[in-house]
Amino acid sequence: MSNHTPKVEQTKGFPPLETGFHCLLFRYHFLSFYLYMPPRAAPGQTRGGGGGGGRGGRGGGRGGPRGGPPPRGGPAGGGAAFTSTGPAALPGSHVQAVGVKRPGYGTAGRAVTVYSNFFKISLPESVIHHYDVISPDEKVLPARLNMDLIHHLQTIDAVDVFTPRAVYDGRKNLFAPRELPFGPQNSQEFDVCLSDDPNRGSPGENTGGRGPKVYKIRLTKVAQINPEVLQRFIQGQQSHDNSVLTALTALNVVVRMEPTMKYPFNVRSFFTDRETKDIGSGLVLWRGYFQSVRPAIGQLLVNVDISTGTMYKSGSLMDVCLEFLGRPGQHALLSPRNGLPDRERIRLQRFISGIRVKTTYAGENKTPRVIKKLSSAGAADLSFTLRDGTSRTVAQYFQTILNRPLRFPNNLCIEVGSGALIPLELCTIPPGQIMRKQVPPEKTKDVLEFATKRPEHRLASITNGLSVLQYGQSEYVRQFGMHVEDTTGPLTVTARILQPPKLKYGPGSAQPTITPSNGAWNMIDKRFFRPASIDRWIVVVYERQQRFNPQSAQDMIDGMLRSFRDVGIRITDDKPMVSWQNGQGRIADQLRAAGTECFQRTKQRPQLIVVVLPENGNDIYTAVKHFGDITVGVATQCLKSQKCFRAKPQYYANVCLKVNVKLGGINTIPDPQSVSVLTDPRNPTIVMGADVIHPAPGSDGRPSFTALVGNVDSDTAKYIATSRVQASRVEIIEDLQDMAKHVLSMYMKYRQFAEKKTGNLAPARLIFYRDGVSEGQFKQVLDSELKSIKDACAELKINPKITIIVVAKRHHVRFFPSGSGPGEQDKSGNCLAGTVVDQVVAHPTEFDWYLQSHGGLLGTSRPAHYNVLYDENEFSADGLQSLSFALCHVYARSTRSVSIPAPVYYADIVCSRAKNHYDPQGNVDFSDSATQLDSAQAEGALEAYKRGFKPLHANMASLMYFS
Repeated sequence: MSNHTPKVEQTKGFPPLETGFHCLLFRYHFLSFYLYMPPRAAPGQTRGGGGGGGRGGRGGGRGGPRGGPPPRGGPAGGGAAFTSTGPAALPGSHVQAVGVKRPGYGTAGRAVTVYSNFFKISLPESVIHHYDVISPDEKVLPARLNMDLIHHLQTIDAVDVFTPRAVYDGRKNLFAPRELPFGPQNSQEFDVCLSDDPNRGSPGENTGGRGPKVYKIRLTKVAQINPEVLQRFIQGQQSHDNSVLTALTALNVVVRMEPTMKYPFNVRSFFTDRETKDIGSGLVLWRGYFQSVRPAIGQLLVNVDISTGTMYKSGSLMDVCLEFLGRPGQHALLSPRNGLPDRERIRLQRFISGIRVKTTYAGENKTPRVIKKLSSAGAADLSFTLRDGTSRTVAQYFQTILNRPLRFPNNLCIEVGSGALIPLELCTIPPGQIMRKQVPPEKTKDVLEFATKRPEHRLASITNGLSVLQYGQSEYVRQFGMHVEDTTGPLTVTARILQPPKLKYGPGSAQPTITPSNGAWNMIDKRFFRPASIDRWIVVVYERQQRFNPQSAQDMIDGMLRSFRDVGIRITDDKPMVSWQNGQGRIADQLRAAGTECFQRTKQRPQLIVVVLPENGNDIYTAVKHFGDITVGVATQCLKSQKCFRAKPQYYANVCLKVNVKLGGINTIPDPQSVSVLTDPRNPTIVMGADVIHPAPGSDGRPSFTALVGNVDSDTAKYIATSRVQASRVEIIEDLQDMAKHVLSMYMKYRQFAEKKTGNLAPARLIFYRDGVSEGQFKQVLDSELKSIKDACAELKINPKITIIVVAKRHHVRFFPSGSGPGEQDKSGNCLAGTVVDQVVAHPTEFDWYLQSHGGLLGTSRPAHYNVLYDENEFSADGLQSLSFALCHVYARSTRSVSIPAPVYYADIVCSRAKNHYDPQGNVDFSDSATQLDSAQAEGALEAYKRGFKPLHANMASLMYFS
């Protein structure tokens, strides 16, 4: 149905966790080890500062709700819920939360039992001692080296001090089950030396026979952690403060210590070679395991999931380089003399920089070296000067060392951190090295195939993973007096399946209202709620005429005309003008010429340009969208040529879903009776979705893009969008005030001029869904984005009641049906659409829930996690859960409910289409090249991106151009 490359859920939010966070050491550490709850350090506080107080009241002083959902504690508010451990109490009145305290539990829907990927874990038996780890005079060392140093210290250098052994996070925090004997200062410095080999033997290195490297490590006691704090927290009797965060951090480090010492890890997951897949290009996928200790209602749980690690293939570096270039076995190709283009050399350099390699010429025990870059010439063409003043080539130097000539003296060398040059042929890649760059786009399909598992297979894989995790055998887990109940199997949870909203179609439909079945319905014999009309349209084909001939074009036009009529789109032009163009030309000029020709012939400009794209037509697609959305303001619909050959009616029906809303139509609306919260005329409601998308790892010069989407109609089905550029990797939306003001103004104008409403045009309620924010940033959203929204309302002199909900998709919580009947699971083996969980595994104090709002297709469905940060509307749990579920059904591009509310989904799409705002003929580069910029260059680059970002054409501002 989509008109361009299928969209893979994009990872938003974080730079690689190995970089960029050292300024906030504790926040970094916690983000690493505890996905959901990093500390919220106030400026100027020491590591571990920043109490969790939060906002206090919930926007008080505006009186009770004026109609709409029942107030909290009312009939739909549900009261206590029964968890696996009995009735769950609500948080104590003295407890402060970061967001909104849980007001009650939902009761709506049909109760079912599901499995979750959680296991019970007991609290530690005694006090935990927290130490700060400092390596004086050292730049930040890699986590793996830090782990090795502390391991060496505990097992060889100071065994008596570290009995029983402490656990370490690879950065700043060490936790011990007993107080370490450091005397009255509670601090001690150690000298640790890992290697017995003098560092020697490569050109460019200091060959003066330096001794092995000695690292100084100072440990200083900073705190004692009483597990009682956690006990109170999970019972809902303790505020979310720093002592809770540190305690959870400690437990995460304890459960991760054993596997971290044995396997490659990327902080939250570690990977084993039990299950692997070679995907070519020098890459291998390894199956991994994610684990995280999480507080839940009345108990502590460990969340276990499977994950996927992309590894560099082990073995000969030269072979991996050739595989990456797609020329395996052609060893002589790695030489500029033999015609290796510089463009390919730089592409290869980007791929291999950062890999640790071992050298084969001086024994296998040498410490691995890290590749910094590739030489620009071969070993025979690179010279260096020895201490005695004589000059020789790298090839000659290694001939002396090896007592034989190099096999490929013209091939490139690597340059390692010390400046040494080593020929490719003498390097091997040790196994288990994680590639921390973006996976090449052409490999995404392979990664998804490996990562995708049916629910029953995923649950089996997770359960089997416990044998790798070996909690029972971990000396660390035992020494801290903890126990994981992994023999009783995964935790069972009571879930509820919510009723879907009824959907309303237009006059002339065989069924004017329908009820989705497991998140799906169809368009057979249905007319759009408000169909658009097309007086004039044109077709431009970028496929070769031999492949897509006039008959193919006519078949496509006939298919589209049939579908237009089936869904009620009025079309007066059944013979659109068709032209064939060359995709190498200037797309904008070609489209403008086609539009001008249409105007000359018919005296009407086209309202719609249908563009047929060849395979790999992404650049043409971007140029078409820039021309239509930004330059001239005309609707464009791209189709892939191969999809048009003998296409079924279903294909064109899906195209109509997109075309209708681009032309100002409305496909379907939720039936007002079934979602009174949204459609209550006394409480007009605007629903907004906001998102930020960040550049891929390694793309330093690129900015982040932000989007805000909001409905303008009373049925929450017609949305408009606005988009901006901001500093790279900044998560908080900088221009939100201006963006919110624009969307609110458009909402009020639409009510006045399109819906002809009189009286108060302003919304009474503003519901703001925010995507892509980690729990560590909740406080920032409240401090900054809530203020921006309130300021925008104040500018417009309106005063809606505001509710802010964060929607998270990047988490590892999964639910699995416990029964196999149709009332328990869908055809894909997943839980049914509408499955909601707000008990047992939810947060002890915050107002949160998990909702799986879509039917499964492939693999295991991921529920969305909703956190209510602010709520002046005082919604009940049932009210917000049903409202969120209803909004998953108004996504115009499909006849299926989607995984997150439509406005957030749209914001995600608008962000990912931000590059369409740049002139394709301009000099802004969106290729996959990674760049290293200093701060001044980055600032200049940001200004250039802001200047180049062209605004949406005025014609498009009120339309769903992004559909």
